[in-house]
Amino acid sequence: MQRLRAALLQFNNDSPRRMRVWVAMLGTVTVLLLMHAVMPQGLPVGGDWASALPRAAILVFFLALLCEYVDSSLGMGYGTTLTPLLLLAGFAPLEIVPAILLSEALTGAAAGLLHQRDGNVNLLRDARARRTALLLIALSTVGAIVAATLAVKVSREMLTVFIATIIIAMGLVILLTIQRPFRYRPGGIVALGAVAAFNKSLSGGGYGPLVTAGQVVSGLPSKHAVAISSVAESFTCVVGLAAYLALGREIHWGLTLPLVAGALMSVPIATLTVRRLPEKGLRAAVGLVTLVLGALARAAAFR
Repeated sequence: MQRLRAALLQFNNDSPRRMRVWVAMLGTVTVLLLMHAVMPQGLPVGGDWASALPRAAILVFFLALLCEYVDSSLGMGYGTTLTPLLLLAGFAPLEIVPAILLSEALTGAAAGLLHQRDGNVNLLRDARARRTALLLIALSTVGAIVAATLAVKVSREMLTVFIATIIIAMGLVILLTIQRPFRYRPGGIVALGAVAAFNKSLSGGGYGPLVTAGQVVSGLPSKHAVAISSVAESFTCVVGLAAYLALGREIHWGLTLPLVAGALMSVPIATLTVRRLPEKGLRAAVGLVTLVLGALARAAAFR
């Protein structure tokens, strides 16, 4: 009991300090990106990385910050939301997918560490949470390999409709059973984790809604599901990025750098948000966002 009180006291002491550091870093990065956007020669520093940044880098930075905040808070929404926005901004799909995979590999690992530190999950002591994370990580490898093998043989439109339908169904189940606890079912995690990893490696998005909602429907607490999704998605992105690089693809650093910066910037605040949200409220938010993302994905498939 004394250890718990000490941990809670340390958390309360750290929160304002984390906010101050976060605001200072956000202000610094914002000023630098604004300078890059308005100055004729861009940022007044040397190196190819500065010259590679697009003028829209500040927009990319804030889009990544917002989308990753939602993702690290609710376990979904980064790649699913950001990919179509970047397409509308004029970036090519083969520039977007590797950039998103790299940024999520880094932010997923960072979010997993902070979720652990903030008490949203304890992967060291909670055997069920640890087994679920390891199971999803193993499925990530299988899904990425299958995706790389079948990418040219699968109709993306049909795959999108199929996955969007599953996501909508799970969002409805979560919202309609908000007062009812689920019994833990590892089989449901296996099935949905494999499909989610396949879709992530194929398109860059769609992992979080399947895996997070699938864990909730399979009986895990929402806070555990969000934290585990961050860890598993990080590994999925590493495998998917390795597959892209092995196929001779290149990373578009001008897009990737502001994506990584914006996404990483959101993580410390997102894990605090999860820490403070009540379990029932977080579960309702997961169900609602899952339903919305599934509906948007299904609508996009018929355009």
